[in-house]
Amino acid sequence: MENTHCHIVVLISGNGSNLQALIDASGASKFKVVAVVSNNPEAFGLQRATAADIPTRVVDHGDYSLRQDYDRKLIEVIEDFDPKLIVLAGFMRILSPVFVQHYQGRILNIHPSLLPAYTGVNTHQRVLDAEEKEHGVSVHFVTEELDGGPVIAQEKIDVLATDTAAQLATRVAAKEHIIYPKVVSWFAAGRLHMEADGAYLDHEKLPVSGVKRQMA
Repeated sequence: MENTHCHIVVLISGNGSNLQALIDASGASKFKVVAVVSNNPEAFGLQRATAADIPTRVVDHGDYSLRQDYDRKLIEVIEDFDPKLIVLAGFMRILSPVFVQHYQGRILNIHPSLLPAYTGVNTHQRVLDAEEKEHGVSVHFVTEELDGGPVIAQEKIDVLATDTAAQLATRVAAKEHIIYPKVVSWFAAGRLHMEADGAYLDHEKLPVSGVKRQMA
């Protein structure tokens, strides 16, 4: 019987809550998590993968002095699983051009801000410090620019006067667990792709901030 699933490899560094959301959604979707790879041997997400009978691999970045050498080893490990898509789910490593070019147009990332605002880390506290009224999450294709690839979709939340960074993180994470499996499903179904001028869904170029409407 022909395999109609899009095989994905998920890269993690920590708890793996977005990994769990992908695992939970995969049964009713056109994608299958075929491996989970971490740079951190203590990442709890590895236990999540094992519980779901998904193969795991660890490529400890501490064993490599050069980022390019680490990324070449990462590619070698990933290629054993022949994935169509690489999904970054809390993978706390800046990927080198070696890696990004190898998987060009086939890497997704989820970032806890409304890109292009607040690239990098500590987004929740930075949003509070700036007294923003809205916050949220973005899913985007990965390019060589940090958090700068074409945005595919976003979800927003209101910032409340009583919010702490931890409270924002919790509410944003709830949105992440909804939006990420949806976007991965679009790619798996052949609806989503990246071209030189941006992201395309159902053959239509997406605006800078991604999907403007809720889509199935």
